[in-house]
Amino acid sequence: MRIAVTGSIATDHLMTFPGRFTEHLIGDRLDTVSLSFLADGLVVRRGGVAANIAFGLGSLGLDPVLVGAAGCDFADYGEHLRAHGVDIRGVSVSRTLHTARFVCTTDLAQNQIATFYPGAMTEARHIDLAEVARGTGGLDLVLVGADDPEAMVRHTETAHALGVDVAADPSQQLARLDTGQTRRLVDGARLLFTNAYESALLRERTGWSEDEVLERVGTWIVTRGAEGVSIGRSGRAPVHIDAVPTDKAVDPTGVGDAFRAGFLAGLAREWPPERAARLGAALATVALESVGTQEYRLVAADLTARVEAAHGRVAAGEVETALTAVR
Repeated sequence: MRIAVTGSIATDHLMTFPGRFTEHLIGDRLDTVSLSFLADGLVVRRGGVAANIAFGLGSLGLDPVLVGAAGCDFADYGEHLRAHGVDIRGVSVSRTLHTARFVCTTDLAQNQIATFYPGAMTEARHIDLAEVARGTGGLDLVLVGADDPEAMVRHTETAHALGVDVAADPSQQLARLDTGQTRRLVDGARLLFTNAYESALLRERTGWSEDEVLERVGTWIVTRGAEGVSIGRSGRAPVHIDAVPTDKAVDPTGVGDAFRAGFLAGLAREWPPERAARLGAALATVALESVGTQEYRLVAADLTARVEAAHGRVAAGEVETALTAVR
């Protein structure tokens, strides 16, 4: 199965302030705030939902096609992704804009001041998914992730027109999408990904009940953090898959993206959703134990052991043979 992952490509600039922001705010001067905080730490991480998912798929031995808009500073990032098995021919590189950037400063109380610069992501609406499909030898599944809203709708409509299955994953862009856009993204999707909060927001945005959503999609996967994953299909009782536990949690950023990569890797091997979700849960925990969304490294024996610990030897045996291609 050839999977295209569309969505954001970004870099995260994360700083730490060795104090508390609130100690520098004057209550009767909040209408004219002008402050500069001297940070004592800076970490630059690669990110963006599409790039994170594609990285995970590539690390699991697949050859995903990344589709998104990046900036004129993308060269090193692109080589990093290529080295991890990602086909970047679907990335449009802007001549004038920088790659989307998240700049965040965190104080000692875990308060954050952040700015998101979309940059080249605004050009994603000009990408022709049909052209990408022709140039990469055809596609079997397109995940439509958080991106420029016009790009998300256009990619969805193009995939349907090509007869290619869609995995709808609107995530944080649900706050920006209107009812019509959200319905167009969801209706007819083979897969729908949300977390627990987004599932409620999606119902509010579409105006559809849970049953009405399920009537329009093949499978609805809802991630619930430490509570695991639920898999819903129309006319069937929901199935629950436990999370893979850990006592080494470090950074939750990108954990959902890692789950999606594992799930889609299982789907590419024609596994049933329950088995695919077990691999996704194991990969999510590996990401949870790493700082940065693309800093983890996979070891087949480790993933198998995690599945066995959470789901038993039979489940581990089901995924073990598929991990021979782990990079």
